[in-house]
Amino acid sequence: MTKLDSSKRIHEVRTRGGNTKYRAIRLDTGNFAWGSEHVTRKTRLIQVRYNASNNELLRTQTLVKSCVVDVDATPFRQWYEAHYAQPAFRGGKLAEESADKKQSNHVKRILDERKKDAKIDPILEQQFKAGRLLAIITSRPGQSGRADGYILEGKELDFYHRKLQLRKTKHAA
Repeated sequence: MTKLDSSKRIHEVRTRGGNTKYRAIRLDTGNFAWGSEHVTRKTRLIQVRYNASNNELLRTQTLVKSCVVDVDATPFRQWYEAHYAQPAFRGGKLAEESADKKQSNHVKRILDERKKDAKIDPILEQQFKAGRLLAIITSRPGQSGRADGYILEGKELDFYHRKLQLRKTKHAA
């Protein structure tokens, strides 16, 4: 079982036929894809938030396939701000070096075209503001030694957001 921990530990395991697997004992980072923007970034895993199969895995912060985790939003926010030349959420500020940068007319036209398509889901915008994004792990950390996945969006994000809100109100009562 792979635990969420700041110290990375991966063992190489010999399998049938002399092949090898990489068993992740502890992990703290992974590659996550933002599907609607077609971008992938390596980011830090913060916390396991939901596991459909077993609540014990949630309590022990165990990483398994298809568990919902919080990931650091910084790499995705930085990419968004560099790509669209605008903040990822309302009220946000761009970094000073990108705001003061001299740009040619060609680059300005490209950025103006991109800004027309720069729409983010309101729930995703709230997550950017908080600095954490909900993501699902699609790899099998105990078999491949990696925790890779994708950022939740659309109906899937709504579904898991509701699940987490129900859990929060259930434990508060």
